Amino acid sequence: MGNLAGGWRLKEPSTVEECDSTWGSDSEHESEDSGVSESASPTSGGARAEELQLCDSPESVPKMKRSFYAARDLYKYRHSYPNYRKSRQPNEYRNLRFYLNKIPLIPDGIYIEEILTKWRGDYDKLEHNHTYIQWLFPLREQGLNFYAHELTQDEIKEFQSTREAKRRFVAAYSLMLDFYGVKLLDKNGNVARAANWEQRFVHLNESQHNYLRITRILKSLGELGYESFKAPLVRLFLEESLVHNTLPNMKHSALEYYVYTVRLPSTRRRLLRYAKRHYTPRHNFIWGPPVRGEREGEEEEGEEAGGSGYRAPNPTPEHQRREEER
Repeated sequence: MGNLAGGWRLKEPSTVEECDSTWGSDSEHESEDSGVSESASPTSGGARAEELQLCDSPESVPKMKRSFYAARDLYKYRHSYPNYRKSRQPNEYRNLRFYLNKIPLIPDGIYIEEILTKWRGDYDKLEHNHTYIQWLFPLREQGLNFYAHELTQDEIKEFQSTREAKRRFVAAYSLMLDFYGVKLLDKNGNVARAANWEQRFVHLNESQHNYLRITRILKSLGELGYESFKAPLVRLFLEESLVHNTLPNMKHSALEYYVYTVRLPSTRRRLLRYAKRHYTPRHNFIWGPPVRGEREGEEEEGEEAGGSGYRAPNPTPEHQRREEER
């Protein structure tokens, strides 16, 4: 997919361990922390392979295994697709033009303003329409709606500098959160249960194709300048699935996919430490952390006891046959 830079290709990881740098360092400034890379180079982040300990002890070998396909997919995303370079002329920026309300999504012929003003609360439409999600939350990878264009690095920069597009993007995010029974609290991305959370969570627990949509949404947040919005939503879904058991079917997706959309390793560590404290059976927790040097009772920064949401740090988008919603 796309053009290679300079005629050579970075070596891609071949194991889950090579895809995961979560526990390899306590540094706050690892190569995965960056958003859009400027160019491919032999020293670009992603060539490292940090070891991830998968079980607590030799006596408690987990029965589950992490998905290599999921780990590789999120590795490529976090490293800005190091082997994928493609450019378009500015007048071909379909995603930006859609968010500026200049062109409709294809094939439905619907403009972004109509979606934002008329679709909110229309849960049947949001559930059963399968063409809008690629337009609302574009990525640098092709989904099944081939009318939707992949993002490029140049388009991402233009989008992030366009206030009107960013305003509508946050409104689209809020619309989807409402569909899932979640409300956006503030401009930092903090979230909590919405007033209708019980009804919507029942639906979300059973409508598992929405888990693929959520992975896309989280990825798109990171591409378009809202990386800090990810952790609050992932933290809420971990709490609901592991602590309150309101979304038990989401547990695997949250751990295997949502956490690993987060680019900052220290934030992934906090999320996974929280998850491990509440995961049962404990010996089947296969996402770390390593036992040595870890403090099992350690609390996350900003975690509020008994809270239904997650307070975001200050601001500083499942692999299933190239799923329907990507």
